[in-house]
Amino acid sequence: MADMKDLCILTGSANPKLAEDIANHIGVKLCDALVSRFNNGETQVMIGESVRGRDIFIIQPTSQPVNDNLMELLIMVDACKRASAHSITAVVPYYAYARQDRKTRGREPISAKLVANLMETAGIDRVVTVDLHAGQIQGFFDIPVDHLAAAPVLAEYFEEANLEDSIVVSPDLGGVTRARVLADRLHTSIAIIEKRRPEPGKAEVMNLIGDVKGKSCIMIDDIVDTAGSLCEGAKALHKFGAKAVYACCSHAILSDPAVKRINESYIEKLIITDTIPLPAEKQSPKIVVRSLADTIGDVIVRIQSHRSVSQLFK
Repeated sequence: MADMKDLCILTGSANPKLAEDIANHIGVKLCDALVSRFNNGETQVMIGESVRGRDIFIIQPTSQPVNDNLMELLIMVDACKRASAHSITAVVPYYAYARQDRKTRGREPISAKLVANLMETAGIDRVVTVDLHAGQIQGFFDIPVDHLAAAPVLAEYFEEANLEDSIVVSPDLGGVTRARVLADRLHTSIAIIEKRRPEPGKAEVMNLIGDVKGKSCIMIDDIVDTAGSLCEGAKALHKFGAKAVYACCSHAILSDPAVKRINESYIEKLIITDTIPLPAEKQSPKIVVRSLADTIGDVIVRIQSHRSVSQLFK
């Protein structure tokens, strides 16, 4: 077991509550650091204690404001690198630009790869992230990437809820693997919503593969942004005879008018994780937050003590 005195957990301004919960779970204090803005909008970082020879873990999801939080992470890495840190691990629960992972038209960037390049160039030695939109993004890095799943934490909620006649539903064909993982944990079957996108940000339900009549449906997705697809899917499931509709996701971006849509939808509850903080104006009786702090904390301890991370999820 590595000596925890070499462990240093830093947090940016993106999700300090998650960082504090992770540190509490491990049993260490957050390292002293100031992250602020100059009057001209530039990011200022000052590490308040020695990190020479220490193993740094920076907790910083790249959620809104995306570019500010990304730059904040890179600048914190640079500060630690120049202060002779032994290693730097970026714990990025939500990885920005993950939906821009390939070229589908001419003269289009692959922004997810650019972000990976920026992280490596800044000096990051390892990345810990949760439910990448596309798993192959791990291959954009030439450093170790620990790709964690939120499914075990989400499954716990539904196990405790003890839903009768449950079935897991993928909101599209691309999410079938994710739905199968949750279904296996809940020992149930899956259904698939077939839809098309006539234009970006809009989805039309075309068909349903599977039988949901009289069942409690659990839709699962990695990201809920404007919630349009999710709410349309819930409407379709209700039309096909579902007894109740629940939803869950790893990353709740909840851009306007997502919360309004969810509140007015057939969705009973939306279960989310705290990879992205949920501000007061986005809270709703229908939205339940489950924390990944313990999971991420256990992963950090295993990395620090040079033990297998994958064994944690078996």
